Amino acid sequence: MGKLIFAMAQSLDGYVAAVDGALEPPLHAPPDDALFRHFTDLESRLAAGVYGRRIYETMRYWDEDQPDWDTLRRDFASAWRAQRKWVVSTTLKSVGPHATLVDRDIEACVRNLKSEIHGDIGVAGPELAASLTRLGLIDEYHLYFRPFVLGEGKPYFAGTRPSLRLIGSDRVGEDAVRLRYERV
Repeated sequence: MGKLIFAMAQSLDGYVAAVDGALEPPLHAPPDDALFRHFTDLESRLAAGVYGRRIYETMRYWDEDQPDWDTLRRDFASAWRAQRKWVVSTTLKSVGPHATLVDRDIEACVRNLKSEIHGDIGVAGPELAASLTRLGLIDEYHLYFRPFVLGEGKPYFAGTRPSLRLIGSDRVGEDAVRLRYERV
C-alpha cells in the first residue's frame, strides 16, 4: 500500500507561496547543493506524484534540458521525467509525459493510487494538500524550513489542521531543517 507524503519548503512563518500562488523570493532562491541533492534523492525514491495544476506547470520546466544545467540539475530533471504523475486540474486539457490528468473524483483517484502503488507517493501543491488533508489521505508531512520570512501568502497548512506526531528531524544543507510528522 502506498503512503502519501506532502513535502515542501516554506518560510519560517509557514508560507510556501505568495497570495497569488507564485513562489516569490527568497523562497524561490535556489537551494544549496546539499538541499538540491536531497530533493533529487527524494524525487527519485518516490513511486509516483500527485500534483496540483500550478505546481505541475512550474515543474514542467524540468521536461526540457537547459544548456546551463550542471550535473545536479540534470540528475533532478532525470528523476522528475521518470516519475509517474497524476495532475489534478479542471482547467488543463492535456498533460506531459508520464502524466495522467485527474479532473474529477480526486478522492477516489488518490484512494486507488494508495491501494495500487507500493511505496511513497509525493503530494505537490498547498491547495491540493489542503484538500487531501481534509479527506484524511495524507500520511506524512515533511516540512522544510528555510531562513526566510514572507509575512503573508499561501500557508503550508490551509483549512483542516491534522493531528500529528513527530517522527524525525534533520538538518539538510547549510540553511534548511526538515521536520517529519505522521498523521495520528
